[in-house]
Amino acid sequence: MKEHTWIIIKPDGISRALAGQILTKLVEAKLDLVAARVTKVSRHLAEQHYKHLRNQPFFRDVINYLCGKYHKQKYVMALIFSGQDAIRKCRTLAGATHPEDADSMSIRGKFGRITKKGMFENVLHVSSDAKEAKREIKLWFNPCEVVKKLCPTKQIIVKSQKKVIWA
Repeated sequence: MKEHTWIIIKPDGISRALAGQILTKLVEAKLDLVAARVTKVSRHLAEQHYKHLRNQPFFRDVINYLCGKYHKQKYVMALIFSGQDAIRKCRTLAGATHPEDADSMSIRGKFGRITKKGMFENVLHVSSDAKEAKREIKLWFNPCEVVKKLCPTKQIIVKSQKKVIWA
């Protein structure tokens, strides 16, 4: 099935100069890269992204991690890949969430680590399913930043200017 998935190379992946190696592995899946953006993550965006973890004791640490509070590089690389079984392929390439559980040939198995302070760095996030991918894509990208039409859009007028937003 043709689908879209959202991926983020987290601040630890950027700080450790792993973006190129991670992109190489992802491109080998023969999927189309339809959007890429390097951005700082606001606290608000991080909280919206991880809203399902809001009641977890580690919520604050996850937010700080995504915002780059623990790394020298304070930004991420957000990506959208599109193609046949994109979510399954990218999740397989990424490996298990916890680096110690990840296959050694996966991205997290190769580059993930547990820090001396006990924090696990898994270098990237991949959408868990199609519904979550759609939510994440709309949260992180504007329609004009994506080279393929992924979701319905509409035009609105903002201060007398037309702007394309997610419908």
